[in-house]
Amino acid sequence: MKPLDDRTASDTLVLQGDARLERLTEIMARLRAPDGCPWDREQDFASIAPYTLEEAAEVADAIARNDMPDLRDELGDLLLQVVYHAQMASESGAFALPDVIRSISDKMVRRHPHVFADGPERDASEQVADWERIKQQERDRAGKGTARTLDGVALGLPALTRAVKLQNRAARVGFDWPDTSHVLDKVQEESAELVEARDTLPYDKQVEEFGDLMFVMANLARHLKIDPEAALRSANAKFERRFRSIEDALADQGRQVEQSDLAEMDALWNAAKAQERKSAT
Repeated sequence: MKPLDDRTASDTLVLQGDARLERLTEIMARLRAPDGCPWDREQDFASIAPYTLEEAAEVADAIARNDMPDLRDELGDLLLQVVYHAQMASESGAFALPDVIRSISDKMVRRHPHVFADGPERDASEQVADWERIKQQERDRAGKGTARTLDGVALGLPALTRAVKLQNRAARVGFDWPDTSHVLDKVQEESAELVEARDTLPYDKQVEEFGDLMFVMANLARHLKIDPEAALRSANAKFERRFRSIEDALADQGRQVEQSDLAEMDALWNAAKAQERKSAT
């Protein structure tokens, strides 16, 4: 494949003034102007970062629900976050949106020589190794030295996702259980330690043991090729769905959940569960 020109398609989109993206950047600049929105003017990178994480989570939620109209809207919200950060950076002269697009475009081309240059074809595992090798070359050129195995796993990631990423990094250098059975043994070990901590140890040690159990459960998810965040989101949705069934059943009797008890609600839960299974067959 012919290598791309230094100015990539997405970079040209901005620099030549794509009307849609240009309008969005102008809206953001107007909101941040002295006579713009008071709330937007007083924000900074730190105050906006939680919204960026929230919008990324809402994108993942729309994907999990396979809701394409909602995904379109949520991707727009996430794009706004990129534009917001770029606008704040441009105000201090650090960089602007075209620099952001140029940087990621150049990086993607640079890290895929098998696609955009004359590099040999690669399977997925070879591409991962190439990606890490090129990243290290970039660090060397930037004078950042040799990366340690766990460097660069963002602290701001959801904890379960970050656990999986840390474990994947360690696995690349051979620090990993050979098969799932060993992980399941570790789950039992950590569960027993949590029970012991609950009965004999102070609260901070209970928190520590609970964290150990969560970490090994993330490892189990990784070995089973399950996204633990997606699995937990699905479990949350199931809980919401079944609990609402309890509320609906009680409402049909003219009652609220506060007027019920655990035994009755548990029976209604099991009825909702059975109905779901019947509907799935």
